[in-house]
Amino acid sequence: MVKKISELAAGKKHLRFMEVCGTHTVSIFRSGIRQILPDNVELVSGPGCPVCVTNDDYIDKAIAYSQQENFMIATFGDMLKVPGSRSSLSAAQSEGAEIKIVYSPLDCIKLAQDNPDKKIIFLAVGFETTAPTAAATVLAAKAQGIRNLFMLSAQKLVPPALKFLLNDSAVKVDGFLLPGHVAVIIGADAFNFLATDFKIPSAIGGFEAEEILSALLSLLEQIDGNRAEVSNNYRSVVKAEGNVAAKKILAQVYEVTDAEWRGMGKISASGLKMRDEFATFDIERVAPIDIEHVKKKNACRCGEVLRGIVKPIDCPLFGKACKPFHAVGACMVSVEGVCAAWFKYGGSNFKWEEKF
Repeated sequence: MVKKISELAAGKKHLRFMEVCGTHTVSIFRSGIRQILPDNVELVSGPGCPVCVTNDDYIDKAIAYSQQENFMIATFGDMLKVPGSRSSLSAAQSEGAEIKIVYSPLDCIKLAQDNPDKKIIFLAVGFETTAPTAAATVLAAKAQGIRNLFMLSAQKLVPPALKFLLNDSAVKVDGFLLPGHVAVIIGADAFNFLATDFKIPSAIGGFEAEEILSALLSLLEQIDGNRAEVSNNYRSVVKAEGNVAAKKILAQVYEVTDAEWRGMGKISASGLKMRDEFATFDIERVAPIDIEHVKKKNACRCGEVLRGIVKPIDCPLFGKACKPFHAVGACMVSVEGVCAAWFKYGGSNFKWEEKF
């Protein structure tokens, strides 16, 4: 596959392919794929890390709720150190806020049962991959009559973000390596607009080195054949229609709404909010809270990194003031963050010895 990729790339212009999944970013680095591609084939990372694209004001709200009496925050671990406009959940925890790490939204059912005097708030951050589990948690809580479990929702939808990127003149991509996990839920057909409306080659890929190379080869074959399609190179788990049961649960609990994305602003119809019939599980409707948004002033270029406009090493903070154990920007916090991957695996000209 590497030989075929090199043959197809020979004599062509510089090509930029964007992977739209944080897991792909890490797998590409870990497998050494960047180093074996032809010089004129460049891989750039997109907004594929849900923690990274979550806005500061969401973190500020979560912190504000955590500081209320008889409130408990339940969250995935990589949310703890994401910086808000003033602080982080980790800092709030060190100051006495009750914040629990969970591995699934469903863990919150037991938390709510074991702490009937507290309001349990799950930080529902994620893409289509994890949103159905949050929806299933709400349905389970309703069925069991649990009244002290709530969601602070910030789930986002990938296809509208891709449309936004393609309509951004600053973003230059020649093809997409599409997220396999998201495609499992929404289906390959959900990405057909990339070929029909934008005429851009796309390929759904798995996460092993061979699966990623297969998807990249498909992109080059499309370019060589002067065609654009959505190639499903992850057929073992991705179907054209997706996971029908998961989509049904998702639609039962959530409806589409506009959403704020870090570095991209508000994107139309790119988020999820709970339907009115589940309003009693929506903490922002049950106990609304006002926060004063403070615009941060620093040299972090996370927003541009998430759009594939600059590389992490182009940020003046990267590897200096901003490191995984002391992150300035969200892209350095999550294990799926672009900057964290570049730091860990020594991306481009970043020198390993500069880390310490």
